[in-house]
Amino acid sequence: MEIHPDSKQLLELAHYKMPFGKFKGRYLVDLPLPYLVWFRQKGFPEGKLGNYLNIMLTIKDNNLEPIIRKLQKDFPRQST
Repeated sequence: MEIHPDSKQLLELAHYKMPFGKFKGRYLVDLPLPYLVWFRQKGFPEGKLGNYLNIMLTIKDNNLEPIIRKLQKDFPRQST
């Protein structure tokens, strides 16, 4: 099975920030694992945020956070 990740979506995920709650304004990669697990138990929100939280949980479960942090460093978010 060959996997072809969407590079634009991966960069967006690397720079996506939590829009509400206790961790509002933090990058999803900086959310604590127990918070992501809680979301999985309660149900992820609908839409892009829920999808990204689910992906981030998988990334953290597999200790792949350094990849996201490298993307943040190598491809900083452009100011508009």
